Amino acid sequence: MDFGIKIGTLEKQRGACAVVGIFESRKMTESVKILEKTTQGHIKSILASGDINGKVNTSLLLHNVPGTQFKRILLIGLGKEQEFNEKTFLAVINSTLNALHKTAVTDVMLFLSDFPIKARTNDWKISQTVIATISSIYRFDQLKSKPENNQSKLRKILFCIDTQAELIACEQAMQQSLAIAHGMNLTKDLGNLAPNICTPTYLATQAKDLAKTYKLKASILDEKDMEKLGMGSLLSVARGSEQPAKLIVLEYYGLGKKEHPIVLVGKGVTFDTGGISLKPAAEMDEMKFDMSGAGSVLGTILAVAEMKLPINLVVIIPATENMPSGNATKPGDVVTSMSGQTIEILNTDAEGRLILCDALTYAERYNPKIVIDIATLTGACVIALGNLTTGLMSNDDKLAQELLDAGEQAADRAWQLPLWDEYQDLLKSNFADIANIGGRTAGTITAACFLSRFTKKYRWAHLDIAGTAWKSGKDKGASGRPVPLLTQFLIAQSKASN
Repeated sequence: MDFGIKIGTLEKQRGACAVVGIFESRKMTESVKILEKTTQGHIKSILASGDINGKVNTSLLLHNVPGTQFKRILLIGLGKEQEFNEKTFLAVINSTLNALHKTAVTDVMLFLSDFPIKARTNDWKISQTVIATISSIYRFDQLKSKPENNQSKLRKILFCIDTQAELIACEQAMQQSLAIAHGMNLTKDLGNLAPNICTPTYLATQAKDLAKTYKLKASILDEKDMEKLGMGSLLSVARGSEQPAKLIVLEYYGLGKKEHPIVLVGKGVTFDTGGISLKPAAEMDEMKFDMSGAGSVLGTILAVAEMKLPINLVVIIPATENMPSGNATKPGDVVTSMSGQTIEILNTDAEGRLILCDALTYAERYNPKIVIDIATLTGACVIALGNLTTGLMSNDDKLAQELLDAGEQAADRAWQLPLWDEYQDLLKSNFADIANIGGRTAGTITAACFLSRFTKKYRWAHLDIAGTAWKSGKDKGASGRPVPLLTQFLIAQSKASN
C-alpha cells in the first residue's frame, strides 16, 4: 500500500476516485460545495433523492459525475456536524475503507478538510488513516492450504491538505504511522501463529532475524544461563514444558551508548494451560495469545528502528510455555527469584508475574531511564475495563500520565488503576517473602503490586493488556495493541530528550 500527500482543494485535482463527506441533513462540506458548483447542481439533485442521508456508516459511490476530473466520487456520511470528533472520525475512516474495499478502485484521494476535528490537526488524521488502512488489508492466511482470494484492489491513498505549512508534519506522521503499522503487523503475526509453531525458540529466532535486518544487538539466554543468574521464578514456570525457556534481549541505540535506555519487558508465555492449576478447556486455544506482550515489544522495536528514533531502547522477553507434567511446579512450592526474594506459588496459573519479576530484575543491569512491562496478566483487568482499555499502574505518576497522554494521542487508550501500599498486605505469605496471588479481590492491582516489589530501583509502569491484545469470536485474532501507545510514548520521549 502506498501513501502520498498533495496540496490543494478538489477543483484542482484529478484521479480515479475522490472521497468527500456529507453531514446529516445533507449539509455539505467544502469539497462537496465545490462539486456542487462544478457539476451545476448535479450533487444537490443526488442528495435530494435520499440515496445518502449523511449518517455515519453510510456511503454512496458515484460514477462519471459531469464537470469533474474524477472517474468516481465516494460520498461518505459524517454524522451530525456538531458531534464530529475523534471517535466519529475513526468510525468514518473505517466505513470509508469498507466501502472502498468493495469496489475496483485502485487509488483514491482523501480531502482532509472534509473531516473537521477542532482538537486534531491533519498529521493526526493521516496517522490514524494510515494505521487503519494497513489494518483493514491485514490477513493471516499463511497456515491455510488455500488462502482466500478476497484481497482489496486498493493500492494507493493520496491525502489532500490545504497549505504548504503543514506538509513537513504531515509527511513525518505518514512515515511514522507506516512504521507503527508494520510493527503492529509483526505483533499480529506472532500472536496469530499456532502455539506449536510460535514457541520460545521461535520467538528467539524472530528476534535474531530482527537484529540482522535492523542492525540491533541480540542476546539469547538459555536455561543454563538463567540458572547461573538465579532466575528461579522464571524457570519454575518452564519446568512442566518440554520446550526450553529463553530470555530474549534486543538493544537499539539511536543515541550514544552512555545514554540511559528505556526498557520494555514483554511477557512471552507462548502457551498457557495454567500448569497444575489447569484452566477450563473452553477457549483455551486463545492462550496462544499469552505471548502478546512479547509480540508487542518486538513490534515496537521494529517500528522504532524503521523510524530511526533518537533514543536508546532495550527489549527483554522472558519466553516459556506453562504446561502441566510430573515435573511441573505445584501449588505450595516456594521458589527464589533473581532478586533473592522468595515466592510461595499458590496458583500456577498466575505465572506471568513469575517470569516478569526475574526479567524486571535483569533490567537493572542497563541502568534504565524507564522500565515498562507489557503483559496479558489478569482476567480481572478484562472484568474491570473490558476489551477497549489497557490497564495501567505505575510507581511514578508523571510516567503514568505520559503513557495516558500517549494512548490518547494514538487512539490506543489506557486507564490508571491505584497502586497503593494497602494492597500489598493481600500478598502476605506464611512461608515465603511473598505469595504470587492475593485472593479474588483487586486481582489486577495485586498482580501489579507483586511486580512493584522488583522495581524499586527505577521508574516503572505496568500495562495489563489482557483485554486489548486480541479479539475473540468471529473476529478472533491479535489486535496489534499496544504498539501504537508504546511507539507514541517513545516518539514523545525522543522529542523531550533532544
